[in-house]
Amino acid sequence: MFNMLCMDLRRLFRSRSFYIILGVTAALILLVVLLTSVVSDPETLDDMRASGAEIEEIDRRISEEIRSMTQLDLTHETLGSGFLLVMIGIGMTLFVNSDFSSGFVKNICYAQPRRTGYVLSKTLTAGVYSGVITTLGTVLVLLSPYLYGMHPLPTPVPDILQYMFWMWLPHWAFAMMALALVLLVRNATASIILSLVAGGGLTAVVLGTLGNLMHWPPVERYLLASVVKGLYVPKSGIEQAGVILVCTVAWIAVYGIGGLLSIEKRDI
Repeated sequence: MFNMLCMDLRRLFRSRSFYIILGVTAALILLVVLLTSVVSDPETLDDMRASGAEIEEIDRRISEEIRSMTQLDLTHETLGSGFLLVMIGIGMTLFVNSDFSSGFVKNICYAQPRRTGYVLSKTLTAGVYSGVITTLGTVLVLLSPYLYGMHPLPTPVPDILQYMFWMWLPHWAFAMMALALVLLVRNATASIILSLVAGGGLTAVVLGTLGNLMHWPPVERYLLASVVKGLYVPKSGIEQAGVILVCTVAWIAVYGIGGLLSIEKRDI
């Protein structure tokens, strides 16, 4: 399994799709922060009003709230929408799907036909993948505001590191979902669409609506998109941390077992 993991990591850091995902992630984050800086600038609102645009009191209130944000507030507002979930889902889909399109499974895994080793290797690779994306996203949101003249209130470094750690866990679980989907459907397009739907929170919204109609318990709060949206451990405390940890472990186990069952003997 260790040799397979080394091969996976080597292929990951040499793959073009990995760096494309990193580039797209960075570009979109920079764009979002730029738009945020424009909205938060009172001079911009005054110029828009002078040019005839209708500026209401709520617009000025939102601008003021943005200017009073801490670094951690701004980071969560930018990343808590599930944006990184979508990027990680697409990236893992492309990476794992290449195992079948390139013949990697047949050519490499034939020497050691162990499905468990294959899934464990992909599980750890998913952790590395999600860790790189999460770190990149957090660092960019922390540094890029200064490029646009924004100065969010400083947040203690331990709080930022704590936030990154708890953000990384559900994203790792989501990367495992992408792995399981590819192994199940064997189609990159279908897997990417499902990752977009789940990462964007549509699955949680639909399940929550049905739950309200059917008077079910609020199970949608345990979906990964909902976990990420509510992830604010430095302020939410140990209870939220427990929810994140339990959901991460549970979903990794579910998707890991699902991926293991989806691999047939003929695959390796």
